[in-house]
Amino acid sequence: MAALFEPLSLRSLLLPNRIMVSPMCQYSAVEGCATAWHHAHLLCLAGSGASLLCVEATAVTREGRITPGCLGLWDDTCEAALAPVVRLIRTTSPIRLAMQLAHAGRKGSSRPPWEGGRLLPPEEGGWVPEAPSSVAHAPGEAPPRELARDELPGLREAFAEAARRAARLDFDALEVHMAHGYLLHEFLSPVANRRRDDYGGDLAGRMRFPLEVFDAVRAAFPADRPVGVRVSATDWLDDEDSWTPAQTLELARQLQSRGCDWIDVSSGGISPRQKVAAGPGYQAPFAQALREATGMTTIAVGLITEPQQAEDIVASGQADMVALARGMLYDPRWPWHAAAVLGGVVPGPRQYWRGLPKAAAHIFGDISFSQR
Repeated sequence: MAALFEPLSLRSLLLPNRIMVSPMCQYSAVEGCATAWHHAHLLCLAGSGASLLCVEATAVTREGRITPGCLGLWDDTCEAALAPVVRLIRTTSPIRLAMQLAHAGRKGSSRPPWEGGRLLPPEEGGWVPEAPSSVAHAPGEAPPRELARDELPGLREAFAEAARRAARLDFDALEVHMAHGYLLHEFLSPVANRRRDDYGGDLAGRMRFPLEVFDAVRAAFPADRPVGVRVSATDWLDDEDSWTPAQTLELARQLQSRGCDWIDVSSGGISPRQKVAAGPGYQAPFAQALREATGMTTIAVGLITEPQQAEDIVASGQADMVALARGMLYDPRWPWHAAAVLGGVVPGPRQYWRGLPKAAAHIFGDISFSQR
């Protein structure tokens, strides 16, 4: 069997293949609440044949949203709005569900991408973003409000409370967002963290709050369900003091000792000055380096578009899984087509058995019958 279609166990979670639908912001919520768009979007991806569907970056506080349209899980209203989406997927698909818990930090209060993505001021419906330090993300933008030390326990508890809500909603796994220039990445990177207390300064200080958040989420979520972390392996800013692969490795080791179940390895996002050397699978070597150094389960992301490319990443040991985002939007049945190319098997509802790749026939029975 192709490596891409071998099962993978994460605590009590058994995944039938190594394909994950990456969390993708939709900017379509209302006051943090899921809408009809989330029903349509997530239900479409739930039928993809991937083993794990990760819901978009979900804000743990109102101020933690990237845009006013971002999904949230900070109160009972948000939780209640998401419940029917989960029920719909559970009753129509075998796919397992994860959620990415996040806080946008200084990149909060932004316009959606289709409106340019720039900072949205309070007088136009935005808010004052909060961050480790009062350092603006982009030139010409107002600086964020620096978080006081005595605010951090409450923010840490917000992550934990969102984890408890996700458990009540019956999510199978969680991913803590420490990448792409959002709050926890901002604490990690000296580009955004200029604090002079014990939550800044050296690497141990800059890792302190993200690790505390992970511990809080891990403690709040059922012990038999996995919790992973998405990281930015590098800031892509070689000409200044910034977050690097070597620091990412130390973070991974610290997370490993705390029971982290996977590292989802992305990069960049902390500064518009970044110079990204993008290309097919360009971030997979970062995942490979962490996997070889720690033995942790890793997920590779970034311009993975072809079935054989994904198979090579998993079969060669660069990563244990691949996560697709844009590729899955372009082709919501990408895992079906990959199975057809590689001779793999994907799960599918009985109503669609006749459309599954032929390799599934020996599991699902004769699916070549003619229609009456």
